[in-house]
Amino acid sequence: MAYMIVEEKSDSILRLSRSPGTRSWSVLVGIGSIGLAAAHYSTDSWAWKLFYMAGCFFVAIQNLEDWEEVVFDKIKGTAILKNFNLYTRILTMWTNCHEQVVAQLQHIRDVTVEEERIRYLGKGYVVVLKFATGFSHPLTQSAVLGNQRDVSAIAELIVNFLNLNKPALDEKPELSPDSSDENSSDNEKN
Repeated sequence: MAYMIVEEKSDSILRLSRSPGTRSWSVLVGIGSIGLAAAHYSTDSWAWKLFYMAGCFFVAIQNLEDWEEVVFDKIKGTAILKNFNLYTRILTMWTNCHEQVVAQLQHIRDVTVEEERIRYLGKGYVVVLKFATGFSHPLTQSAVLGNQRDVSAIAELIVNFLNLNKPALDEKPELSPDSSDENSSDNEKN
């Protein structure tokens, strides 16, 4: 599964999305199957069978990954990071339950790929937005396991879209060692 999918890309908007992966859906089906099997093969009353199924589906839905969307909008000058999960939607009866982070594009200074250690599974990679204030925020809530290429490609896409690889206009170019020596010798003569 890819780290994120490019939904829309133009000169002014970059929209990326991510949905639960195959592993996440497999866990949902596996835990749900345990509940169905426990209900089917048990000799308990129908109330207990219903409890087995509801309990297992409840746990399965809790383990489902989030749906995530990131929108970089140059016209509005914002980056909006949204995510929601099925568990929260069910508990809040389908009300508007998006978690959302809004940041100004002018404050984003760097986009990097960071490595996370994931217990029992190895290394995972996630794209991190770094802001001028020193604050960092991951692009997604969960890291992707295995190959770093997909994550690096998304980071590079964001860097190119936001023009972060170009020097700012207000930065002064550094003097070469030769020109600084000439300036210091001129100052000594005066």
